[in-house]
Amino acid sequence: MNSKYAPLFETLSFRSGIRVKNRIAMAPMTNYSSNQDGTVSDGEVNYYVRRSKGVGMVITACTYVTANGKGFHGEFGADKDEMIPSLRRLATAIKEQGAKAILQIFHGGRMCPPELVPNQETVSASAVAPEGEGQAVPRALEDAEIESIVKDFGEATRRAIEAGFDGVEIHGANGYLIQQFFSPHSNRREDRFGGSLEKRMTFPMAVIDEVKKTVQDHAKEPFLVGYRFSPEEPETPGITMADTLTLVDALADKDLDYLHVSLMDFWSTPRRGADDTRPRMELIKEKAGDRVPVIGLGSILTADDALKALESGIPLIGLGREIIIDPDWVEKVEQGKESEIVTKINKNAQEKLVVPDPLWQAIVNTPGWFPGVK
Repeated sequence: MNSKYAPLFETLSFRSGIRVKNRIAMAPMTNYSSNQDGTVSDGEVNYYVRRSKGVGMVITACTYVTANGKGFHGEFGADKDEMIPSLRRLATAIKEQGAKAILQIFHGGRMCPPELVPNQETVSASAVAPEGEGQAVPRALEDAEIESIVKDFGEATRRAIEAGFDGVEIHGANGYLIQQFFSPHSNRREDRFGGSLEKRMTFPMAVIDEVKKTVQDHAKEPFLVGYRFSPEEPETPGITMADTLTLVDALADKDLDYLHVSLMDFWSTPRRGADDTRPRMELIKEKAGDRVPVIGLGSILTADDALKALESGIPLIGLGREIIIDPDWVEKVEQGKESEIVTKINKNAQEKLVVPDPLWQAIVNTPGWFPGVK
């Protein structure tokens, strides 16, 4: 290995006691490839095995915690105990390759396709449809239902523990239910779950507390809890950078193992709500301080990109699309072959890259999503 990349291969210990062998994580990416009944498919397992050897930890695609939270066709479930063997199969496959296995837990809220949820009824913080043509108006959740979904996040965490995962990541990003409660666009409530910025944080904080309590009650070995969020929303009203920094401040006080920022570009700058033109990652890192480590990602294509991101003070780097394009990304850097990293998708390499068909079709038919697809 070229010694300048040695910092990428330093170990890191989290607050929980979980320790990763390097500073690179596989980011969570939906793959649309689970079985019809919500169990993990052979294609999915093979896809993760192909990518789990080099990275320090693998954060899985999101799994729904309750039936009315299923957000994607071909998404695997953690909503009932019958799913534990399926979850165990995935955790075992990842861990056998030497990576820590982190299960991302989620509820899609108003973003769920109606045909995937009971009675075709989507739910959210308020009865406000997502922006865009022909979007369904969700039903506003009642207090008791909100409390029930909080418990569902705890139950999914218990299943993750029983299945042998090393941790869970709470999915509070990308416009799904937890973010819907934090967003002034989707949350127009005037009760304890909405109204002010602080009250809009009630649901996310309740989910964190429930997940942490579950870990305390059920985990016999170190088990980490991370939280993912999106820094801003394009909608008006919507989450601004100022709102996000308030959220980061609150999250940093929750004794989490890490915060994970969902970005397409690591170096992107705020749209609004900050008089500061520094990258969002820098502002978030500054607000989190030494209280909690931050995972940063977004268009980190080469070893030099990763090193530059790490040198900004962010202790962990996520690879998403990059590790689909080149599953051997980490090993190539480790073996001094960083110049051989592939940075554009090879449209003829599906079999070699071990990408399940539903995900492959999404990649090659979505111009601009992956480098190399026009």
